[in-house]
Amino acid sequence: MPLAGIALAPLLVSPLAPPSPRGSVAAVSAEPARRRRALRRVRCSAAAASGGGGDAVELSRATLLWRAARLPIYSVALVPLTVGTAAAYNHAGLFFARRYFGLLAAAVLVITWLNLSNDVYDSDTGADKNKKESVVNIVGSRAATQYAANVSLLLGFGGLFWAFAEAGDVRFIVLVLCAILCGYVYQCPPFRLSYRGLGEPLCFAAFGPLATSAFYFSNSSRSISSRTAALLPLSKTVIASSILVGLTTTLILFCSHFHQIEGDRAVGKMSPLVRIGTKTGATLVTVAIGTLYTLLTAFGISRCLPPSCIVLGALTLPLGKWVVDYVQRNHDDDTKIFMAKYYCVRLHALFGMALASGLALARNGILA
Repeated sequence: MPLAGIALAPLLVSPLAPPSPRGSVAAVSAEPARRRRALRRVRCSAAAASGGGGDAVELSRATLLWRAARLPIYSVALVPLTVGTAAAYNHAGLFFARRYFGLLAAAVLVITWLNLSNDVYDSDTGADKNKKESVVNIVGSRAATQYAANVSLLLGFGGLFWAFAEAGDVRFIVLVLCAILCGYVYQCPPFRLSYRGLGEPLCFAAFGPLATSAFYFSNSSRSISSRTAALLPLSKTVIASSILVGLTTTLILFCSHFHQIEGDRAVGKMSPLVRIGTKTGATLVTVAIGTLYTLLTAFGISRCLPPSCIVLGALTLPLGKWVVDYVQRNHDDDTKIFMAKYYCVRLHALFGMALASGLALARNGILA
């Protein structure tokens, strides 16, 4: 059963979770400490968002390294894999644990390449000139960062082609390579389509229909006796799931631009928020969250997704409202809006967990 990824997801988002009161004395005594840590995170975010620091606020090297690592962002590797795997389990009862964890490692390596090369090419254009948590700025070497990015991509390719040999389904490798191509044209010269405001459509396609469907097809099975592959059919369930995953992933990218508008405009990076401004952008976030849950309901009514997905997905509504309210309140405050993308990461991870759990439960006759 593909619940391993569901168990891993909280590890990526728990550091950002707001403190919640508990009944125990220990929890009460820990509350001031939690609030102090939360305040430090906001202050660090403010410093990074303003691009300053100077003598007023100096981020520790440990904080910079944590922010450069972008660990919560690796949920974009975990969620498409887990949802795609859960869709295969829902359809045919297939789950290959070794293949799942191998693909997880490969996906993390590809996302590492994406993050590192993004820092490299943004340093070339000057977009990250004042970004203290840029890996290039921390390491002090563009060449070393580029080398690490290339090694990560090469190792990631090794894992992907191993999984392809295991599954024997050419659709998997074609779709996953198309997803990686989207990442390349998003940021790498001579394309740099993110500078033309096309980052969000590429993100939706790469992590939604392409990656999620690819990981679904990775669960095809090769018969050792006949040397043929038992291929999974493209189902309405995986199509619906991939659209929802694409939406939540794109929301992360969109909200990451709020605090970068001035810097992006200065180097000619015409992100959607540079074009439309933060007020309209905040409205679009509200529309996107509303669309997410409207589609979830529609997919349930049309039986594209089982009722268990709808029930569990609906439990994330408070978090969706949290994102909307936070962005509406702080869209024009660079010292606070920086955190919006991390709240979107939480929504992405928890919504993905809900989808995957619902698909697994439906296979076992629970809320089916």
